[in-house]
Amino acid sequence: MGDSFMTIIAIGLAAVLMFVFPLMSMSDRSDDISQLTVKTATTEFVDNVRTTGRLSIDDYAAFEQEIAATGNSYNIEMEVKVLDENPAKKTTQANPTKIGENVYYSMYTSQILDTLSSGKGTNKVLALKEGDMFLTSVKNTNITLSQQLKNFFYTVAGNDTYTIAAEHGGYVTANGSGN
Repeated sequence: MGDSFMTIIAIGLAAVLMFVFPLMSMSDRSDDISQLTVKTATTEFVDNVRTTGRLSIDDYAAFEQEIAATGNSYNIEMEVKVLDENPAKKTTQANPTKIGENVYYSMYTSQILDTLSSGKGTNKVLALKEGDMFLTSVKNTNITLSQQLKNFFYTVAGNDTYTIAAEHGGYVTANGSGN
């Protein structure tokens, strides 16, 4: 009886070592590839907007399609910080000649997409100016195979966590209003 029990345990252990660990390793590599793809696509998307000063609905759709090709679903959050230059003088008792400060106001994803979708004809473009800031954040919303396996064996990742994410942003270096 003891020999059969040890044989069953050895077969079970061998099955885990032969099938489960390689599956976990391959699913982790798949997440790594998706992470690299999303990070690269996000960086290229943001840098394109920053260097041209223009965000078009076509560029956004191409970005969405590129990251969706990884087989995961994503939450894309964009923010445009528009420079509102206020060169007016501030009057304070300490220094009445002090020049006013530059102030940024923000537009978020829904406002940006509304602006892009309300464009006329094929000219659905949000023009930015030099000094504005453009930021994009991407996080996966689905549970990947790697997350499922880790949840099963380790209970590491919860339902609200993400494994694939990318952020990139910076100052716009060109005026996008010129055609």
